[in-house]
Amino acid sequence: MTSLIDVIFLLLLFFMLSSTFSKFAEVELAGVGTQGTGSTDQTLFLQVTPDALRLNAAPVEIEALSANLTEIRGQDDSRLLLSLSGDVTSQRLTDVLVILRAQPNLTLRVLALK
Repeated sequence: MTSLIDVIFLLLLFFMLSSTFSKFAEVELAGVGTQGTGSTDQTLFLQVTPDALRLNAAPVEIEALSANLTEIRGQDDSRLLLSLSGDVTSQRLTDVLVILRAQPNLTLRVLALK
């Protein structure tokens, strides 16, 4: 029985020292509620595919996405509809969401695939 306790203690010690408690990336997504249609906010559309981005039907590189959004929006409140193709990776989505999150006064809506 004593040797079993030693093994359990060593396993516990190993897993405690080898695990990490930091979060690598965190992306917050909020559910879509019902809103009135009387809003005067500007609405933008962003399509995300594995190899391309299209902002309001115009191709854009991921490095220039923030600058293009600022140019189109200015400092106004805006809504952005985000459409994903079925084969977009989670890393690609996270990269885009990090850029969009840095934009002030931007409300994001992710369109669901069915």
